[in-house]
Amino acid sequence: MTSKIAFLFPGQGSQATGMSRLLAESEPLAQKIFEQADDLLGFSLSKLAWEGPDADLNDTLNTQPALLAVSAATLAVFQAKFPEVKPAYVAGHSMGELSALIACGALDFASALQLARRRGELMKQAGEQSPGGMAAILGLDIDTLEQVCRQASAPDEIVQVANDNCPGQVVISGNRQALERAIQLAQANGARKAKALAVSIAAHSPLMQHAQAGFNQAVLVAPFNDPDCPLVGNVSASPLSTAAEVQEDLQGQLTARVRWTESIEWMTAQGVTHFIELGSGSVLTGLLKRINDQVSGLAVGAPADLEKVPGFLFAV
Repeated sequence: MTSKIAFLFPGQGSQATGMSRLLAESEPLAQKIFEQADDLLGFSLSKLAWEGPDADLNDTLNTQPALLAVSAATLAVFQAKFPEVKPAYVAGHSMGELSALIACGALDFASALQLARRRGELMKQAGEQSPGGMAAILGLDIDTLEQVCRQASAPDEIVQVANDNCPGQVVISGNRQALERAIQLAQANGARKAKALAVSIAAHSPLMQHAQAGFNQAVLVAPFNDPDCPLVGNVSASPLSTAAEVQEDLQGQLTARVRWTESIEWMTAQGVTHFIELGSGSVLTGLLKRINDQVSGLAVGAPADLEKVPGFLFAV
């Protein structure tokens, strides 16, 4: 069973007001995780996650630790109910990689939560100091889109692939002028859709260099352990088996592309057939079928989802 299962953890964009509230109400272990998060951060993260307001929850400063707490609570309940399920690999999309660190034992919850909060702070500051943008591009292959970004970029105006989510669904990021040129070029090259996103933060682009520098300092002092199982890194799309390898991946994560398609393809090539998404929403489960329609995915974030786990595992 172990060799065929991987755990996935969602990143920013998966948040929703009310996330994990039912889980915390029905599972004391989940409630305990949120109480710990509230104590560590000095404010009621749980109330923000469960009641909003949306504007505050969607502030990257809060979104990132909230999503991590939700994934950590879901993971804790899952592990308590299904202790025999040990993943062959873990992976997280963008900030979800911090949640994956908990799952593989590379970082404890308290340290991961503080790292998520710091990451959100730094990215918000970078967005204010070096405003940029992001755009979703549908219907173009990655090679064509890389060429589009090169053509749209100038020495002081860079746009690049930020999230390679799945074939035909890519997010680009960078300076607004370069981004606008890239959108026009993508449309000219036959993109089905090319639309700017309602964000002022150019995540996973050179505009995050100052945030990356600050995050690197936080990564260096965090108490990392060697992972219990390999973590497939966003930057390398390859397995990370030591604390040093994990730190190195994180130290390039804010400015580099999230190689999600490649990460899933690598795990399936190793024999993984079943993916369990732990946390808010089912974004990653939805991407799975577009990457490889032969694999199975299950999103777990609520009590009703836990009831589906035995049947899902039975097929492994």
